[in-house]
Amino acid sequence: MSSVLHPRLAPRRSTARASTWWGKAWVRAIEEAAYAESDLVASRTLARGGHVGQISTEPGRFVASVEDRRGLWTVAGGIPVLEDAAVSALVETVAAESGRVAALLAGELPFTLVEHAEEAGVELLPYGGELSSTCTCDHWTDPCTHALAVLQQLTWLVEADPFVLLQLRGLPRDELLGRLHARTEPVEDADVDLDAAVEAALYAARLLGDAEPLG
Repeated sequence: MSSVLHPRLAPRRSTARASTWWGKAWVRAIEEAAYAESDLVASRTLARGGHVGQISTEPGRFVASVEDRRGLWTVAGGIPVLEDAAVSALVETVAAESGRVAALLAGELPFTLVEHAEEAGVELLPYGGELSSTCTCDHWTDPCTHALAVLQQLTWLVEADPFVLLQLRGLPRDELLGRLHARTEPVEDADVDLDAAVEAALYAARLLGDAEPLG
């Protein structure tokens, strides 16, 4: 199972919780999962202060360390991966419009992609009850402030690269692009086949310096 170790995120002065529509949806899930508003406030302070270490992500799981005045703690969390049928449906949804591949590679998550995926029975964005976590601290709430801090920083990672969300859901970038390449049918309403569309998107991403695989 491939994992990705993301660079440590620098402290942020901005108090904005999210800047994209999908980031705001992720934040809503965090808020649904939290036990109290005070936990959310403390977690935002930790996240913005740069107290979260490098976050490792893989299908269904994320891990990171968090430091506060009491010590250094290890957080392990999870999000349910999609079943095989749902993964196939998601691939079909991405393939339905050639521009969706280019959008993902450019760091955008098209609203229509998520909307059409939901119509196909695929819930891509999580809700609060799907966010699980454990922490080495002795806090009695679940998720604790340390886990919430990691989730807050995951918001920024997911906003910058929607492939992080897809990987957590069980469809890493390389697998998605590989399955798109393997398709032989032309994209609906397109003059070029899907292979050509994916190649063009990859080429454009390389020109933008955004072609490094995420695992």
